[in-house]
Amino acid sequence: MSPTTASRVVFEQFTSQALADNPLGDPSTRTVPVYLPPGYDQEPDRRYPVIYILAGFGSRGLALLNDFLWEENIQQRLDRLIAQGDLPPVIAVLPDASTRYGGSQYLNSSALGRYEDHILELVEAIDARYRTLPDPAHRAIMGHSSGGYGAITLAMKHPDRFGLVADHAGDKYFELAYQPDFPKLLRFFLQHGWEGVRALLADPGAYQPKDGLFFATLNLLAMSAAYSPNPYAELGFDLPLDPETGALRPEVWARWQAHDPIHLVGVYREALASLRFLYLDCGLYDEYNLLYGARQMNQRLTAYGIAHVYEEFPGGHRGTKYRFDVSLRLMGALWKDEGL
Repeated sequence: MSPTTASRVVFEQFTSQALADNPLGDPSTRTVPVYLPPGYDQEPDRRYPVIYILAGFGSRGLALLNDFLWEENIQQRLDRLIAQGDLPPVIAVLPDASTRYGGSQYLNSSALGRYEDHILELVEAIDARYRTLPDPAHRAIMGHSSGGYGAITLAMKHPDRFGLVADHAGDKYFELAYQPDFPKLLRFFLQHGWEGVRALLADPGAYQPKDGLFFATLNLLAMSAAYSPNPYAELGFDLPLDPETGALRPEVWARWQAHDPIHLVGVYREALASLRFLYLDCGLYDEYNLLYGARQMNQRLTAYGIAHVYEEFPGGHRGTKYRFDVSLRLMGALWKDEGL
C-alpha cells in the first residue's frame, strides 16, 4: 500500500461539555484517536460507516494503538481486514472515558461525571468533523470487558444513535462477576482502613505494589462510584457491603443490579430488537466468570425473540482482541452487501 493511500490516525483534542466540572477534577479535554481508512483523503465525496471502540477498565482509546509484540494494534487490524475485503473502509473512533479511579463504565454518575453524555456528544462532534454516514444503520459501537459493557448499555439506551453493537466479554451477572472479589476489598480495609481507602482514591498511581489486591480493590471502588453513587456519602458513593462485617447491603446491591445487562434486557427489549446487528461472545474460561452472564444474556435475548449472534470460544478474559475480527467481519458483511 503506497503512503498516499495508507490509513492514518488523527489525534483529536476533544473538549467535553459533559465532563466540565466533573467531581473528580479529571480532564474535560480528552485525546481521541480517529482512524481514517486508506483512500479517505483521495475520495473527498465518499462517506463511511463509523465504529466506536470502547476500552476496558483501567484503559482508554489510546491504548488500542499500542505496539505489542505478537499482536496487532487496532490500526493494523482494521488495515488488514479492509485489505482482505472483509471490512469496507470505515472510520473508527477510540474514546477516552477513563477516570482517576480507572473507568466510568460509560455511565452518568454523580461520583464520576457524565460519561454516557460524553460519548453522545462525541458522536455529534465526529459526525460534524468527518465524512461519516450519520445514521444508526452505519454507526457501530463495540468493546471488550468494561468496553463491552459500555457498548451494550449505550446501544440499549440509544438505538437512535447506535444500530450495531458487539459486546466482547462485557460485565454481566454481577453476582459472579464482582462478588468473588469482595473478600479482597475486605482484606484491603483490614490492612489499610478508611485512611488507606481515601489515600488510594486520591492517587491510585502512588499505591505500590500494583498487585491483585490493588486492582480488585480499585475496581470495586470504581464500580461503586459508577453503580451506587451517593453525593451525600463521604466518598461520594455507597459500598455494596459492610467493610467491617462483610455483610451485603441489599438496598445498595439492588442499585448495582439495576445496571446489570441481564436485568436490562427486559427493560430495553424493544430497543434491542430494533438493532440492525447484535453480537455477544465470551471465553469458556473467563477469569471473571463472565461466561455465565453471557449465557444468561443469550437465553434472555432468545426468550424475547431478539435477533443476535452469540459465540463461546476456548479462552479466558485476556489476550482475546483477536475476537474483534469475528464481529468486525460480520458488521462488514452487512455494509458490503449495500455496496459500501
